Amino acid sequence: MGDGLAGGYDLVIFDLDGVVYLIDKPIPGAAEAVERLRGDGIAVAYATNNASRRAADVASLLTGMGVPAKPEEVLNSAGAAAAVLASRLPAGAPVLVVGAEALVAEVREVGLTPVSTFEDGPAAVVQGYGPEVGWRILAEAALAVRSGATWVATNTDRTLPSPRGPLPGNGSLVAVLRTALDREPDLVVGKPEPGLFTTAAELSGARRPLAVGDRLDTDIQGAVGAGMDSLLVLTGVSGPAELLAAPPERRPTFVAADLSGLFRPAEDLRLPLRLDAAGGWHLTRTGDRVARDGDGDRVARDGDGDRVARDGDRVARDGDGGRAALDGDGDPITALRLLCGATWDGVPVDALEAVSPAAAALFENWGL
Repeated sequence: MGDGLAGGYDLVIFDLDGVVYLIDKPIPGAAEAVERLRGDGIAVAYATNNASRRAADVASLLTGMGVPAKPEEVLNSAGAAAAVLASRLPAGAPVLVVGAEALVAEVREVGLTPVSTFEDGPAAVVQGYGPEVGWRILAEAALAVRSGATWVATNTDRTLPSPRGPLPGNGSLVAVLRTALDREPDLVVGKPEPGLFTTAAELSGARRPLAVGDRLDTDIQGAVGAGMDSLLVLTGVSGPAELLAAPPERRPTFVAADLSGLFRPAEDLRLPLRLDAAGGWHLTRTGDRVARDGDGDRVARDGDGDRVARDGDRVARDGDGGRAALDGDGDPITALRLLCGATWDGVPVDALEAVSPAAAALFENWGL
């Protein structure tokens, strides 16, 4: 095992879009991170909600990016959805496929019959991401579900990260049918359901896996549901503002700017950080506004303007969660961990204040 965060685990399960690559472009440092893990003897797996590529195609794509991967290391929602349908339907049963050719191939491989129209009498509809999905096939799916076909979605990610910014994901296409049918899918297979994570761990025989993702509502929630530690990297969909407001079921164990965090000390990334100061940053919690006095010291003032606390004093929060003010300068991840310590204890995100210029710059960059 190597040093740093990853050294405490025997398997690292990566999400792909937003973590290792953006559609078909590798994220800087991802290949080096995976190579270093393998060199340290730490097993690697990939669990993706994207149903537009088969496992072998994903492995080939990764290898072409300089991230050597085997098909058996890749678990995707397309294969998982097909396996679920095969367990519920008789051999050869017709399944209307809404998605890419990869999903069609997965359905065929498990012994079911892919179809594309309502008139084919589908016993089920399986819906996954496909860049060519349009109104015509969605209309066929709506007719089939309304007539009693089981509706299975590979995943419900609202967006898909790309170098140009977030694009509509399968969840957005599922929402079209949800609106038309006024109902939810019968089953969602991919993350945040824990199955992809638990299967990856079982296949590798891992006893202490770590899940790495860029989305709180799928990757991190799925890891929490699977009882696994997780690392959120800020290279994809979820950013600092969303992390600060995350409910307990979407809170990662660690946060890092990118995959280089796997090799930093775990305690430099652990969430939340419930301290008054760390790494050049100072956090003051109070029920009142934080200001500076004439000589530049940080001061908490009460409602009448009287000074009630100076540097180094811990200010108690009031009953409604109070406010929190960030001062100083340092590593942005440390600042984020400190602020999570406040918001996860009840301070509203809109009650956070930036005191120093460095803190103000972070708040602006994070959209706070």
